[in-house]
Amino acid sequence: MQFSQLKFVSVLLTRKALGTKQFPSLISRQLHGFYGGKVVGSNNFQLKQSKIGRLSRSIMDSASDSAPKGNGFRLGLVQMNVTEFKNFNLTTANTLIKEAVQGGANIVALPECFNSPYGIQHFKDFAEHIPNGVSSKLMSALAADYKVYIIAGSIPERGDDGRLYNTSVTFSPTGELLGKHRKVHLFDIDVPGKIKFQESEVLEGGDNLTIIETEWCKIGVGICYDIRFPEMAQIYRQKGCDLLVYPGAFNMTTGPAHWQLLQQARAVDNQVYVATISPARNEKAGYVAWGHSMVVNPWGTIVVEAPEEQKVVFADIDLDYIKQVRSQIPVSTQKRTDLYQLATLKD
Repeated sequence: MQFSQLKFVSVLLTRKALGTKQFPSLISRQLHGFYGGKVVGSNNFQLKQSKIGRLSRSIMDSASDSAPKGNGFRLGLVQMNVTEFKNFNLTTANTLIKEAVQGGANIVALPECFNSPYGIQHFKDFAEHIPNGVSSKLMSALAADYKVYIIAGSIPERGDDGRLYNTSVTFSPTGELLGKHRKVHLFDIDVPGKIKFQESEVLEGGDNLTIIETEWCKIGVGICYDIRFPEMAQIYRQKGCDLLVYPGAFNMTTGPAHWQLLQQARAVDNQVYVATISPARNEKAGYVAWGHSMVVNPWGTIVVEAPEEQKVVFADIDLDYIKQVRSQIPVSTQKRTDLYQLATLKD
């Protein structure tokens, strides 16, 4: 095992925010080994909390020069390689979150299934309880250490009812759990000769929409297939969201056809920023992700687009620009609510 990997496990096990008597055994039970499923024990590593604090301060100092100016914030998208080893994936996420913070990100977003390969055959083995699973605890600790919001993509969740969900969690700069979004629309498709996928064979759909409130704006959260349902985005806009975030793993059939198109549609229809975060493309994986994590502005223009490989990219979210677009084309005030309306059936 390489030193960087050992250091990560050490940080993970000794981080103050994760400090519980049960956590070392939790690590042993839930972290997959780097080699041949080997489990890493918790008694071999030490790293003082003061070192973690110094690291966090150093990162925040280096990020100050690149912070966005004006009325807005910087969003960092982490497009990462995902493997069949959970703790290797968490190591990668840790490294790239640090890179995003160094780049001035105030909010960091991860891809769908960042701790697990995307596939119905993997969800059961990688499932964790939220917020007490190792992935949630790590994201909470990193958010607090780096003093950023983390929209932690999604992970397979094992609910208290024993059912499995595809779930995104968001943590505040103090490590507080701000929201938990269970994928509402399950990815059940059949494109003859190209792809057939049935999430509903193992997953349950969520039954709530999720809005995250920050000091800058409200953020509506969806997961992948959720972006295809415009009513969900419209409700987020009605409820005051200025940014919609969709961790997603479109494939090599739907990706080139609809990935960019759907983002631009949701952005223009609702005059909001839309961000999507994909795993990096791995041609050898059972499910090959399209990549191309992206941010689209309210005018429908692509602000930033990642390539196919692992990459952290940034977009400055300009809240004044949102107001400008909405004032120029005031569709929200021109809606014929005497003829049609959209409402949620539950809040």
